[in-house]
Amino acid sequence: MIVRTTEEITGTDRDIVADGWRSKRIVLGGDLVGFSFHETTIDAGTTHVFHYQNHVEAVWLVEGEGTLTDLDNDRTYPLAPGSMYLLNGHEKHQVQARTRMRMLCVFNPPVVGQEVHDENGVYPLIAVPTT
Repeated sequence: MIVRTTEEITGTDRDIVADGWRSKRIVLGGDLVGFSFHETTIDAGTTHVFHYQNHVEAVWLVEGEGTLTDLDNDRTYPLAPGSMYLLNGHEKHQVQARTRMRMLCVFNPPVVGQEVHDENGVYPLIAVPTT
């Protein structure tokens, strides 16, 4: 059994802070459960483009408001607490945060921990340690 709190991973190598967003990686590939689980916050008034070409991501918004734009299909969706989106087609997308947004995210295959978005918004696919 694994038990962790976001408080205990704050400020560790599981706590990734970037320009306008933060990802607390609660479950990682090295935990050997087949997915990773993150708490992500996006700062109010920021816009971010992401494109997970190597991962499927499910996102559940628990705090805040904004919009999600599917850049592959030119569709925009409002986001508010209780909204969920699943990037099962590896859609390139834009998230605009009207207020600070807090999301719970699941990635498959799992990330290993230190991935950051490249210039195209993509996480690299890094092999999960087997031990």
